[in-house]
Amino acid sequence: MVVFCRGREGPRVFRTLCGWAAMALFLSTYTNKVDKKGRVSVPASFRAALAEQLVQGIVVFCSHQHDCLEGFDWAKMDEIGDRLDHYDLFSDDQDDLATTVFGESVQLFFDGEGRVVLPADLMEAAGIGESATFVGLGRKFQIWSPDRFEERKNRARAAVRDKGLTVPKGGEGRS
Repeated sequence: MVVFCRGREGPRVFRTLCGWAAMALFLSTYTNKVDKKGRVSVPASFRAALAEQLVQGIVVFCSHQHDCLEGFDWAKMDEIGDRLDHYDLFSDDQDDLATTVFGESVQLFFDGEGRVVLPADLMEAAGIGESATFVGLGRKFQIWSPDRFEERKNRARAAVRDKGLTVPKGGEGRS
């Protein structure tokens, strides 16, 4: 079970059976080299955002919307699990979502140098070769092929401009 609250200290925190930890916030864009073994350094600012987590690592799976990998901290995966509980346990919708999110997720732990090993099948699906671009998206991040991300960034900028998108106002009960 996950319970969310706002403390006087400011950052959102969550309570699990194991204790308190800060929710990670991922910002900016970084491109790092991938070695022949699939090892890539997770950006230092991402690792710093994850420093308070009980498990030092990330969770990734193939995006359902883009040719990239979706990445989360452990707490966000727990929240996604809670959200899936809103579906009937044996419904087709719950089963489909759980299969494509949890069934395809890979837990990647940091080595002593802050690297993770990207599985070859995920690298291939995302078109990642010698470099990987980490893109902070707030409570989640994505890992892209640098060329594919450049195209995605241009499409996103155009969509924001063309649709006149803005960030919604915050309010009571919003997270």
